[in-house]
Amino acid sequence: MTTTDYASYIASLPRVLAGAAALFRDATGRVLLVEPNYREGWALPGGTIESDRGESPRTAARRESAEEIGLDVPLGRLLAVDWVLGTGRPPLVAYVYDGGVLDERQLADITLQEEELLSWKLVGPDELTAYLPGSLGLRIQEAYRVLESGEGTAELENGRRPA
Repeated sequence: MTTTDYASYIASLPRVLAGAAALFRDATGRVLLVEPNYREGWALPGGTIESDRGESPRTAARRESAEEIGLDVPLGRLLAVDWVLGTGRPPLVAYVYDGGVLDERQLADITLQEEELLSWKLVGPDELTAYLPGSLGLRIQEAYRVLESGEGTAELENGRRPA
């Protein structure tokens, strides 16, 4: 296979979107959510993996968290990986990492990225699906459950464990 043939082959492959986020908590177990200004609803700090720059999911989650909330902290273990089919867009693979427990000083130091975010809040684990509807809420709820139980990484499809 020539270089041109290989490049054409690669260009013909299906595309998949990839994102990564960090699940930060306070001392009482509430989860840190951010409110984007470019779409409705809430999210975890995180965003698109810049794979064209050689970025890994873990690096993307840390970079995005530092950009969005001004906290650059090492991330813990991978809690969940979710394959999300979309309508009108390619599938998404979403990674969720343990961001750890933020102390009062870190919470006070949160500085929002004004270009993308309106606000932030802490919500109880039982409120996650109210703020994060659909597969996003299910994904984060499952990631929180895995974190609390000490189980291994959750493999998800559209926010749910495969049958």
